[in-house]
Amino acid sequence: MLMIVLDGSIVTVAMPAIQDDLGFTPAGLSWVVNAYLIAFGSLLLLAGRLGDLLGRKRVFLAGTGVFTAASLLAGAASSPAVLIAARFLQGIGSAMAAAVSLGILITLFTEPAERARAIAVFSFTGAAGASIGQVTGGLLTDAMSWHWIFFINLPIGLAALALAVRVLPGDTRTGVRTGIGTGTGKRTGTGRVTSEATGSGTRGLAAGADIIGALLITAGLMLGIYTVVEVERYGWVSAHTLGLGALAAALIGAFVARQATAATPLMPLRIFRSRAVAGANAVQMLMVAALFSFQIILALHLQRVLGYGAGETGLAMLPAAIVIGAVSLGVSARLNARFGERNVLLTGLLLLITLLVLLTRIPADADYATDVLPLMLLAAGFGLALPALTSLGMSDAGEEDAGLASGLFNTTQQIGMAVGVAVLSTLAASRSERLLTDGASEAEALTAGYHLAFGVGAGLLVTAFVVAYAVLRPRTR
Repeated sequence: MLMIVLDGSIVTVAMPAIQDDLGFTPAGLSWVVNAYLIAFGSLLLLAGRLGDLLGRKRVFLAGTGVFTAASLLAGAASSPAVLIAARFLQGIGSAMAAAVSLGILITLFTEPAERARAIAVFSFTGAAGASIGQVTGGLLTDAMSWHWIFFINLPIGLAALALAVRVLPGDTRTGVRTGIGTGTGKRTGTGRVTSEATGSGTRGLAAGADIIGALLITAGLMLGIYTVVEVERYGWVSAHTLGLGALAAALIGAFVARQATAATPLMPLRIFRSRAVAGANAVQMLMVAALFSFQIILALHLQRVLGYGAGETGLAMLPAAIVIGAVSLGVSARLNARFGERNVLLTGLLLLITLLVLLTRIPADADYATDVLPLMLLAAGFGLALPALTSLGMSDAGEEDAGLASGLFNTTQQIGMAVGVAVLSTLAASRSERLLTDGASEAEALTAGYHLAFGVGAGLLVTAFVVAYAVLRPRTR
C-alpha cells in the first residue's frame, strides 16, 4: 500500500522532466496522472467485491503483480503513448491490491486493540505516503532521472509479493455462496470460516459476481472521473462536461437500482444502513477533496512562487510526513481506544481546518522558517483523522462484505481526490488569470489563486466536521 500511495504523489514532482524528455504537450501531460486515476478510481469497488468472491489474497497478489510489471513498463517508456498505457495498467493493479487491503486487515485482526494498531499503520501509509512520495520523487528526479520513480517499485513489489505469499492466510471465498450449487462452511483452527463450493461452482461465481452491475458501476465511475478530471480543459458548463456527467450519473443510478433488486448484488445496499459506514465515507470524500490543496497546491506555491526545485520541495514537505507518522503510529490507536474514533476524528478535522485557514494568509514572499514550517505541525490532524475515519468506515463490515467495504472506502477516497483536483485547481487558475489580466505580478496572482484554493478547502473541511458531528454516533467505551 505504501508503494501504491507513493506512486500517486511521486509522479507530480517529476512531471516537468517527463514532459521535456518525452515531448508531451501540456494537455497530454495531464494524462500521466489522469490515466492512473481513472483506472484506479473506477475499478476499486469491483475489485473489492471480487476479493470477497474469489479470495482477497488472490486479488491482492494479482494486483501487486500487475502493478509491479506495469511499473517496469512505465520506467522503460520511450514515448507518451507507452507511458500513458503503463500508467493505466498501474491503476488497474493498484485498484486490485488496494481494494482488498483493508478487508484483509480487519479479518486478520479481530481483537480491538490490535486492529486499532494495524489500522494506524495502514493509515500512516495513506496520510504520510504522499509527502514521502514528493521527497522521493524530487530526489530521484534530480539525482538520477524520472525513469527511476517507476523502477523503484520493482524491488518493493517483488518483496511484497514474496512476503504476501508466505504470511497471508488462505482465501475465504464467501461470495461464491449463491442459489446455484451448494456450499458448506468449515471452521479453521484460527476461527475463520472457509467455504467449499460444490455443484456448479462456475455458474455460482458468475451469479455472485453480478456482471451487469459490474459493467454499470465500472463504466459509470470511469466516465464520471474522466469528466471531472477534464473540467479544467472544457469548463463546468460545457456540453462535454454536462453531457458526460449526466450519462455517468445515469449509469451509476442504474447500478444502484439494480443492486436493490438483484438476487446477488455486487454492492448490497444494506452496507449503507450503518451510520458509521455511510458517514465515514461521506466525511472522507470531503476531507480528501479539501486536503488536495495542502498536498499539491502548497507544493506548487513552493515551486512556482518561492522558486524551490523538485528536491527542495520534497524536503520542505518532509516535516509534515514526520509529524503525521509520529501521531498516526505513536498515539492514534491509544486515543481512539480511550476517547472514541468520533472524538479523535473531530479533533483532527479541527487541526486541519486551522491549517488551511492559516495557509490563506501565506504571503508571496513567504519565509519557510517562519511562515511555512510552523504550519507543518498542524498536519498532525492527518495522523488523528485518518486512522479514526478508517476504523469507522470498516467498523460494521462482516467477513462476507469486508472486501466490498474496503473497496467502497478506497473508492470514495479517489472520487474525493478527483473532485479536489478539478475544483480547487480550476478555481485557483481562474483567479490567477483574472489578476494577471488586471496587471498583477505573476507571484501575486499565483498566490491569490492558491489562497482561494486553501479557503475553499477549509470550507470543505468545515462541512466534513458538521457531517461527522451529526451523523457519526459516539461509541460507548
